Amino acid sequence: MSLGSLRVVLWVLIVAIAGGLGTYVVLREPAAPRSESSLLKPMVGIGGPFALLDQKRRPFTDKDLEGRPTAMFFGYTFCPDVCPTTLLEATAWMRELGKDADRLRVVFVSVDPERDTPEKLDGYLASFDERFLGLSGSREETDRIVKAYRVFARKVEGKGGDYTMDHTASVYLLDPQGRFVGAINFQEPTDKAMIKIRQLLAKS
Repeated sequence: MSLGSLRVVLWVLIVAIAGGLGTYVVLREPAAPRSESSLLKPMVGIGGPFALLDQKRRPFTDKDLEGRPTAMFFGYTFCPDVCPTTLLEATAWMRELGKDADRLRVVFVSVDPERDTPEKLDGYLASFDERFLGLSGSREETDRIVKAYRVFARKVEGKGGDYTMDHTASVYLLDPQGRFVGAINFQEPTDKAMIKIRQLLAKS
């Protein structure tokens, strides 16, 4: 196995965490210590072509990730806890960034295409920072981006035809070239998250 492949395996090692309302998974950083100046490095094997629609029904592809840094999160609008928590945290990050917030693109990608239409995403994201983008698409395109970004997403059947989604809960960090360079874990302390975000912005 090449060093690049080994790094990808380390990054996408997922740890299931049982919760009262479902399961979420987080990306784990390599165990070896890393200096603050080397927190974010491009890694191969995560990312790839996709074609979705944003909450205003405008086409959005992997090429649109180029140009400025991106924080990308996978979830769904019916999520009872992880998704609203993460989006609230991202809203706080934007507020703390001040004028630099316009340099960061925040993207919420639905893993529940059967329920999350662009209109549904538009209403849902209205509760958070107005600059956030919501992406959704067909089952085929959703499966494509989930596979490309090595996201864990699984439907959990409930009563009466209802269901929840177990899914990766980490925020992916992408550089201005759209390359995966790191992640912010679920409920990572704000000071540590901001170090990563500011370093990401320094790359633009």
